[in-house]
Amino acid sequence: MSASELFNESLIRRYNISGPRYTSYPTAVEFSETFTTDDYLTQVEQSNASGKPLSLYLHIPFCDTVCYYCACNKIITNNRRHAEPYLASLHREIAMQAALFDRNRQVQQLHWGGGTPTFINAEQMTELMAVTRQHFNLAADDSADFSIEIDPREADPQRIELLRQLGFNRLSLGVQDFDPQVQQAVNRIQSEQQTLSILDAARDNGFKSISIDLIYGLPHQTVTSFRKTLDKIIKAQPDRLSVFNYAHLPARFKTQRQIRSEDLPSANEKLDILYQSIDQLTEAGYVYIGMDHFAKPDDELAIAQRAGRLHRNFQGYSTHGDCDLIGLGMTSIGSVADAYIQNQRELGLYQQQVNADQLPVMRGYLLSRDDKVRRTVITRLICDFALDIEAIENQLGYDFFSYFVDALPALRQFSNDKLLEFDEKHIRVLAAGRLLIRNICMAFDRYSLQHQQSRFSKAI
Repeated sequence: MSASELFNESLIRRYNISGPRYTSYPTAVEFSETFTTDDYLTQVEQSNASGKPLSLYLHIPFCDTVCYYCACNKIITNNRRHAEPYLASLHREIAMQAALFDRNRQVQQLHWGGGTPTFINAEQMTELMAVTRQHFNLAADDSADFSIEIDPREADPQRIELLRQLGFNRLSLGVQDFDPQVQQAVNRIQSEQQTLSILDAARDNGFKSISIDLIYGLPHQTVTSFRKTLDKIIKAQPDRLSVFNYAHLPARFKTQRQIRSEDLPSANEKLDILYQSIDQLTEAGYVYIGMDHFAKPDDELAIAQRAGRLHRNFQGYSTHGDCDLIGLGMTSIGSVADAYIQNQRELGLYQQQVNADQLPVMRGYLLSRDDKVRRTVITRLICDFALDIEAIENQLGYDFFSYFVDALPALRQFSNDKLLEFDEKHIRVLAAGRLLIRNICMAFDRYSLQHQQSRFSKAI
């Protein structure tokens, strides 16, 4: 699918409003502190009864330096000893959480995120994985997906070799942009050699998938400068790419106040950068998966999408939709049975509760039947760009268009604008609608109109 098929500038301008990225439905905006540890334990019982495989997310919050664009939950320090008490608490939480889940449930997916997971040293990484294996039933072969986020400034080929020995088989590299002026403006100085040496080391050590993260809309970016970065990335041939839209929200994220608004590309320039990026990547043979993600046609994401098995969770697109997700570490989010659960955001509170042998549950959300139906609709649209209406009616036990009568005006408008086509059995998102899939999903979101749109980033 070419850039000209995906990109309709007039429609993008009309529909370019703020909205959720739908890594969950309902989104984290709906999470409530009325959700208790007892609520979580009830969901764990249901989860054990299901016998589903498990997915683990471990949050390592530390970064040596701050990237001004970043909106993640992080702790900036160049004192590596600050990680020691946190890791001791994380080990303790791993043991507490694992004791709740049946030991025979296999962990088929594991992800270390942050922050910067490679902030911790080799011995700490080795111990963290050993503790995880001690308490959870991690898949022993290479069929599972064990992934980690890498800052190339915090790694070297020896570290990549170690990660492979520990069982990791996928990694994502944060790059954002190779242009020196852009890097200076966002306080992320990272040479091409640093990045490419890590990518080469990952290939040499047999990693199954390598992903590169880029951001468009950063200060001083132009069509020409970003084209040069993307040319270099394409030449390196990663398996996947994420090309994220920078959301400048300095009122919410203090570090973004270091970025001068007058240095940001204009709305027109951002659209030009996006169009050019799609054109370069599709010309190079990458498939547009959706929501800023591209992959080679033989990558598991692309294969899963063609087979209707693609899933979306708090880490983005995934091939393990059948897993219950356990979040470990401060601010991490899990999805267990019919609930979402988030750990304490504050380091002190997280450590205090865990060290007192208390689960560090801060808030959560218990899904209703309506939530689960709408989640299925949104997930299939955002993953498949299509919806089997009859399958949803079987789940509902009810007529689809009667249930979603409030969505009909939007569906008709989307159809008139040739973003999608629908009949009594199917919804099919057309090429021009793929970049605007968030807008289409919002038509089925019971909560989207209840919140100020400024809480979310723009669709493009």
